Formats: sequence, structure tokens, C-alpha cells
Amino acid sequence: MLSNWNINMMDYEYLQPNWLWLLLLLPFLYFLLYKLEKKKEFDVSLSSNDKDQEVISSKWISSLRLIYRLIFVFIFGLIIFALAKPFNWKTKTATKEDFENGIDIIIALDVSLSMYAKDFEPNRLEASKIVAKEFIDGRKTDRIGLVVYAGEAFTACPSTLDHEVLKSQLDRVDGEHIDGGTAIGTGLGTAVARLRNDSIPSKVVILLTDGSNNSGTITPDIAAELAISKNVRVYTIGVGTNGEALSPVPTPFGIRYENVPVEIDEETLKNIALKTGGKYFRATDNKALRSIYKEIEELEKSKIKSNDYKIAKPSNPEPFLKWAFLLLVLTVSSKVIIFRNDG
Repeated sequence: MLSNWNINMMDYEYLQPNWLWLLLLLPFLYFLLYKLEKKKEFDVSLSSNDKDQEVISSKWISSLRLIYRLIFVFIFGLIIFALAKPFNWKTKTATKEDFENGIDIIIALDVSLSMYAKDFEPNRLEASKIVAKEFIDGRKTDRIGLVVYAGEAFTACPSTLDHEVLKSQLDRVDGEHIDGGTAIGTGLGTAVARLRNDSIPSKVVILLTDGSNNSGTITPDIAAELAISKNVRVYTIGVGTNGEALSPVPTPFGIRYENVPVEIDEETLKNIALKTGGKYFRATDNKALRSIYKEIEELEKSKIKSNDYKIAKPSNPEPFLKWAFLLLVLTVSSKVIIFRNDG
């Protein structure tokens, strides 16, 4: 951005970091400038006689020369950082072009009653939301959407670049206003249908559930075939501890919590992932769920690299060049004003 003057090197990544090796030459540049200036004779325009010249020189001319040398070396350092093509997403306004080669992702989230089981902290659904938002924060260049399902499925947020809106919608979803049951096939089918049909490098569905398909009009196998036809990879996540979990159970007197067996149809989830080129994961606690999302992120990065997909990261060397130009102008101007003769 033209208004950005931030040159904090730690805030940037670099598209061509090999240029940074030139920073090792800066001490030699300083030494060269020092040697050149030792050979120069100069006067100070403000001095009125030889005695004044001698006093001024002895007190601050050598220090001023040192400052100038350091500034020139710093200017060269800024130019080197600019050549390395720095970019910083925090100071870049996203445009369509920046994201044209990103991944299209739909998160298909099970919100059935069993997702309120307390084997995760505070429960499976809330833990899944928290980790999903962390994943979203790390996918700056991707369009991401949200499909929620239980006995039926609906789109909570279409695929979007506005991740703040997406996370806001994710916070709101629950299983209170949707038919009961677990329609894995319908959830997956709805997610696949929400993915764009245009030519993009990668399309992904992350399907999370804690049960087995027991409702819906689309079977998991049919939904997987639909994903294959649209070249969509599906990562499936089974959520639930091993053995029993404290889970909500409907009774004539309302919902009560009881220890019930955790029954995840892992074979179906593995089959969906295998057919579509994805991978199946089992999350038994919050930590495992977080590591799964990180692994999915790394797997997608690897697939992009192996297929020569490139994200159009916005190079932003302007702050470094602006500071270099400003310092150069101020330094040269001050030398002209202060020194009558520079060699």
C-alpha cells in the first residue's frame, strides 16, 4: 500500500529471499566508504576561520561522517530488502487477482445433538468451531464456505474471501433449528455442490462428524462419486474419544447427559477420503483436532507445490524504497548545506 511506511523486517515474508544474502556485504561497504572518505578533504561552510574549522572538526565532524556512512549503508540494506520482494498480508488490501490461484474450501460441519458430547472442551461442536476458525485464519488466499448438517444440510456461508463474515457465521451455527440425525451423504453432497465450477487449482471439502450416516436422501457413496466428478478432495474427520463419552440423550423430561458409546463409521469416512484423494483423521481430543487441521493445511500446501500451483502473493517493496529515497534525499541535502566541499 502506498500509505504504508512499515519496514519492520519481522512483519514480512520474502518471495525472493536469496537477495538477503547481500546483507553480508554491508560491513564491507561501510569499510569501503570509510576508506574513500579518509582520502577526502573538506571544509564546513559555517566556519569563519581556520581556528573555528579546527574546533568544529575535532568535536563533531568525525561523528557526522560516521552517521552519514551508517545512513548510506542502511539505504543499501533497504534496497536489498526491496529486491527480496517482501510481502505482508496485514498491510495488503485483498483483490480478486491476489486470490485467483487459491484453494476453494468448504467446511462441512456436523451439528447433530451428539456433537454436544463433553469428551472435548467445552464440547465437540464448540471445540470444532474454535479449531476451524484457527484454520480459517491461516488460509489468507482461499475462498472458504460453511455447510452444516444433521438430519438435513444447509449452507451457512457461501464460499467467500471475507473470512470475518465466515467466522461470524460459524459462531452462530448450532443444531437447534435443524432436523435430527446424521446425514453424512447429504452434508457432503451439499458441500460439493457449493464449490465453484470455474477453473481453480484446488477444491477441498473438510467433512467433520461424530457418528454414522442414518438419514438424508443421498448416500455417502453417491456423494463421494459427485466429489470425484468435480475433482474435489475430501478430508474426513471423525470426532470422539475412544470408548464412551458423556453425551446428551433426549428423554420425555428433556435432555440429560449419560455416558454412551462413541460410534463413528470410520469405514465410510475412510472410503470417502480414499476415493477422492483426501485422507481420514480421527480426533479424540482438542489437541488432536488442532493437529489434524494443521496436517490438512500442510497436505494442501504440498499438493499445490507438486502441481505447480502458485498463489499470487502481493509483493510490497514500496515501504523500503520510500524510506531509502527519503533518507538519500535528506542525507545528500544536508551534506550540500553543511559541507562547502566534499572532495
